Amino acid sequence: MKNRIKEIRWEQRLTQEELARKAGISRPHLAQIENGKVVPDGDTIVKLVSALKVPATKIFFDLDVV
Repeated sequence: MKNRIKEIRWEQRLTQEELARKAGISRPHLAQIENGKVVPDGDTIVKLVSALKVPATKIFFDLDVV
């Protein structure tokens, strides 16, 4: 699943370690999600949305495509 987690994390000046801690997931798991190697389950999506304080649509869907 393509996502914008890394881009948003950089915009917020967070390291992987900081975001993983805020989201309550491991840094290696976050890295796998960012790189598209793992599709996050619903609980993890909720944790990431909460930690990044952005809507899930901003993270997981490209709304600029027309």
